[in-house]
Amino acid sequence: MEPTILTSPADIRARIQEAAGLSLDRLPMLQLIFDRLATACGDGLKHLAASSVLYSLSGVESGRFGEFLDAYDANAVVGIFQAPAWDGHVLVGLDRDFIFTMVEVLFGGDGSEQPVDDERAFSAMELRIAQMVLEQVGRALEASFGLVSRTAFTLERTETRMEFAVIGRRSNKAIQAKFLLQALNRGGEMFIVIPQSVLNPLRPSLAKVLTGETSARRDPRWMSQIAAEVQKTTVHLRAVLEERHLTLGEIAGLTVGQVIPLDATPATPIKLEGNDKPLFWCRAGQSQGAYVLRIDEAIQDKEGTEHGVAG
Repeated sequence: MEPTILTSPADIRARIQEAAGLSLDRLPMLQLIFDRLATACGDGLKHLAASSVLYSLSGVESGRFGEFLDAYDANAVVGIFQAPAWDGHVLVGLDRDFIFTMVEVLFGGDGSEQPVDDERAFSAMELRIAQMVLEQVGRALEASFGLVSRTAFTLERTETRMEFAVIGRRSNKAIQAKFLLQALNRGGEMFIVIPQSVLNPLRPSLAKVLTGETSARRDPRWMSQIAAEVQKTTVHLRAVLEERHLTLGEIAGLTVGQVIPLDATPATPIKLEGNDKPLFWCRAGQSQGAYVLRIDEAIQDKEGTEHGVAG
């Protein structure tokens, strides 16, 4: 058999990219897409589950297609999705613990029973639940990858034996994203395997970085959730009446009972700090037998920008 001669620049470029492999550090949009996918999958289960269900992205890695599948042999249900606009396929898998956890969640379990530890074949009911989850993941994939390329994700079939879940040669390069499901004090894993040949045409779009303004416009619910969580963060404040610089010798000479005079008076402004950053000038007072501070003005930095809490 004669070797194939590549003459088209596009074919040569594709062959070079395939040989070089994917550098995940150079594809920042991929991480964002998988984060959005985790959020979408969690939202999709909220109306089905009586208890709290949490989805989270646990990692993204590159490797060989066959190696990814071998890790789940006889231990997962895999859905093969066709992406027509990409002229390729994507594989989504749910491991045994994921499926057993979903059965408990959907049928009203409270987590009091021990997690199932059984190597038996999946029942018809478990396979049907797996298919329902996979169909939801397909819709979430379409919405998440819509940031870079619009395509449908059609579930062609499901497999429980990894040797039948073939969408390319076992030696082909691919990327795998793992997601953790947590519910009822137990959990499981969902994984997505995308061949490198499918992602190669999307490299320019996946290498872009969305600005904060664009992200907020595309997903205001996510931005609102982040803002709400940030506002719950605990911040420790410190009121500084006076600061004094001492030499190491003066500090070493301090003794118990020694009195250190201060230049501050009741009218001296007090500096309010948060995380070692100056925020406001305040005045001291008393209210109901306790010392209080009244904020007078924000402290400006050298560039004239006011510190403080944004409203």
